[in-house]
Amino acid sequence: MTIIREVVQQALQSGYLTVAAENKLRQLLAQPYNADDLQAFLALQQAAMEGGVRQESRELLNSA
Repeated sequence: MTIIREVVQQALQSGYLTVAAENKLRQLLAQPYNADDLQAFLALQQAAMEGGVRQESRELLNSA
């Protein structure tokens, strides 16, 4: 079973959040999750806002 922290860790390590990973996060966030997963997700949001993680979905929008 995938947990939010695993998806976040992969994105933080690679510096890239794929559309597939975003969709997985949406699915996982729709289910019960714990405080550690919430903290991981908030860290990912912060990294994305600061430019430390690029989002494939935003790159696709900007290229259209």
